[in-house]
Amino acid sequence: QVHMVESGGGLVQAGGSLRLSCAASGGTFNRFAMGWFRQAPGKEREFVATISWGGGATAYADFVKGRFTISRDNAKNTVYLQMNTLKLEDTAVYLCAAVRTAYSVSVRRNQYDYDYWGQGTQVTVSS
Repeated sequence: QVHMVESGGGLVQAGGSLRLSCAASGGTFNRFAMGWFRQAPGKEREFVATISWGGGATAYADFVKGRFTISRDNAKNTVYLQMNTLKLEDTAVYLCAAVRTAYSVSVRRNQYDYDYWGQGTQVTVSS
């Protein structure tokens, strides 16, 4: 069983930055593709970014391209989401997720592909 804990959320002004972290335990982290998703009140959960277990492949939702960067440190069993130029509409609970994949370059955009989820961390962007 893989256990994940997100951190780094908080209150930030529009245009500011935050770095989210997701620390994983209980599994072979360097064989899991990782993803970040978000859910705002009254809205469906949506894909934000994903990274392969080798770290060499990433994918982003169009609305975060050029602003957010996903990365991972397999030695620390941690995946990160650097968020820059935050907008009011980025306000949401951000969750990380993990899925075992066969290939080091596999990424997953679909939330239903993921097997393990963290509890989430709140990001609030104010004007």
